[in-house]
Amino acid sequence: MPHILGIFSYILFGNSTSVWERGQRFFSNLLRFSLIAAAGTAALEAQWMILFVSALAFAVTFLPAILARNLDLHLPMEFELFLTVFIYAAIFLGEIKSFYAKFWWWDLGLHALSGIALGFTGFVILYTLYQRSRISATAFSIALFSFSFGLALGTVWEIFEFAMDSLFGLNMQKTGLRDTMWDLIVDGLGSFLTASIGFVYIKRYGKKGSFDKFVVRMFEKAADAYKKTA
Repeated sequence: MPHILGIFSYILFGNSTSVWERGQRFFSNLLRFSLIAAAGTAALEAQWMILFVSALAFAVTFLPAILARNLDLHLPMEFELFLTVFIYAAIFLGEIKSFYAKFWWWDLGLHALSGIALGFTGFVILYTLYQRSRISATAFSIALFSFSFGLALGTVWEIFEFAMDSLFGLNMQKTGLRDTMWDLIVDGLGSFLTASIGFVYIKRYGKKGSFDKFVVRMFEKAADAYKKTA
C-alpha cells in the first residue's frame, strides 16, 4: 500500500520538494486528468471529434517536457504550468466547451496573456545573461529580443492552428486570415508591453533591481538541474 501511494504521489506531484512546485505540478496534472475524463466520456458517447480534441490537448500539454528532455533544457515549472493552462484554455475550453463562441474576448484574452508571458520569458532569458555579465547588451536590445521572442512563439501557435484546421478539419482559426492577424496583433501588443516595462526597468535599475532575485531563483534551479545530470 505505501508503495502504491508513493507511485500515486509521484504521478501527481513529480519529484518536486517545495510546496509551491508541488502545488503547480498538482494543478497541471489535475487539468490533464480532466482531459482524460472528457476523452473517456466522449468515447462512451461516440463523440469522436471531442475525443480527438481532448486527446490532442492532453498530448500537447506534455510538449514542453518532451522538448526540454530532448534538447537538454531545464524549463522553470512556472513556464511549464503556463503552457499547460494555455493549451487547456485554448484547445479544450475554447474548442470543446465553445468558449470562443460564448465569450467574444476569450481568444483575444488568451493571446494577450500569452504575448505578455512569452515576452516576459524572452526578457528573463536575455536579462539573466546580461545580469551575470555573460553578454554585453543594451536595454534596447534586450527589450527588442523580448518583443521578438513573444511574437515569434505567437506565430508558431498560429501555424499550429492552421495545421490543425487543414489536417483535421477543426475550426481553430475561426474567420481565417482576419482571426490570425488579430491574434498576431494582440500577441505583439502583449509582447511590446512586456518589452517596454523591461526596458524601463533596466534603464532605471540596471543590474541592481529587486527583480534580480527572481531571475537568480529561476535560473539557479536550471543550473542545479544541469549539475545533477552532468
